Amino acid sequence: MFPRRPPAGLAAWLAGARGGGLRGLLANQCGLVTALRVRRAQVLAQLHGRDAEGSRAALLGRLWRRLRGPGHASAVMAALAGVFVWDEERIREEELQRSINEMKQLEEMSGGAQSSGAERHPQESKTQTEGSADAKDREQPWEMVMDKKHFKLWRRPIAGTHLYQYRVFGTYADVTPRQFFNVQLDTEYRKKWDALVIKLEVIERDVVSGSEVLHWVTHFPYPMYSRDYVYVRRYNVDEENNVMVLVSRAVEHPSVPESPEFVRVRSYESQMVIRPHKSFDENGFDYLLTYSDNPQTVFPRYCVSWMVSSGMPDFLEKLHMATLKAKNMEIKVKDYISSAKPLEMSSEAKAAAQASERKKEGSCTPARIEYA
Repeated sequence: MFPRRPPAGLAAWLAGARGGGLRGLLANQCGLVTALRVRRAQVLAQLHGRDAEGSRAALLGRLWRRLRGPGHASAVMAALAGVFVWDEERIREEELQRSINEMKQLEEMSGGAQSSGAERHPQESKTQTEGSADAKDREQPWEMVMDKKHFKLWRRPIAGTHLYQYRVFGTYADVTPRQFFNVQLDTEYRKKWDALVIKLEVIERDVVSGSEVLHWVTHFPYPMYSRDYVYVRRYNVDEENNVMVLVSRAVEHPSVPESPEFVRVRSYESQMVIRPHKSFDENGFDYLLTYSDNPQTVFPRYCVSWMVSSGMPDFLEKLHMATLKAKNMEIKVKDYISSAKPLEMSSEAKAAAQASERKKEGSCTPARIEYA
């Protein structure tokens, strides 16, 4: 039996689709639907009277987040909405405090390991893992990858992926914490000491928290395409507790749509905590760097792991040398410490910290896990 012949109207439509491209017709239809939804959001926002502008931004922001995704949809929404919702994307005090707490735990474990003659790595506290979307990731044990005198590197698998999260604990004795911190943050200076940087600039700043969005384009080894990152970062200097922290994670920003010249990295997180041995302006400090990203390569897991494991020490050494150069040659580097906003814990973060302290007081020793 032969298949039924399509109606004349449908046949004409299919013929037009073949001529102009079915994908193009579908894209136009999606664009029309998207435009209608945005228009509807604008009309609804105008009904809120004096709060029309804020309501429109909020509605558009929610609509953008719902429809954003890889490829054409993300670019369309970015162009039409044209907003970045700081209330959803800014780095909050809890994120900074969590990184500081991880540094404290590692310091406690390191002190206990030295006194007992054993080497251990801290397990994250229960309060950090409960209610977290990546709780299973945090329960994975850390595996030692590199162990040097002033540098230790661990990794652990990220559940459901072929990727790893990495953690570095290191020490420098010939530069000050202030110099090291400022060199990391100075985007103009990094363009000079990091030859891999193609572009690095601040896109937008948040006056409330001090967070800022950056666009970073970097070379990748041949024959891979260059990668670009859009991420939000926030830093803080706590002089009372003698600690610095810098937290970054990937976001999407309407003013930086994807480019066919680069591969957009959408999964990226980095936390750096610096603990001076004495003060911010005296040589010597410890640092803890926790890092993960998905470079979207087609290489197998062990190849990506090797690239990151070897590339991270190289980057840290370049950062160290750039700090030494800035110190010895008195290169002008912006002082970010004086402009950092003070870290104020929210009521929820304070309650969690107090609960953690009470738990420590009631136990003989903190929880630990062995090096894998």
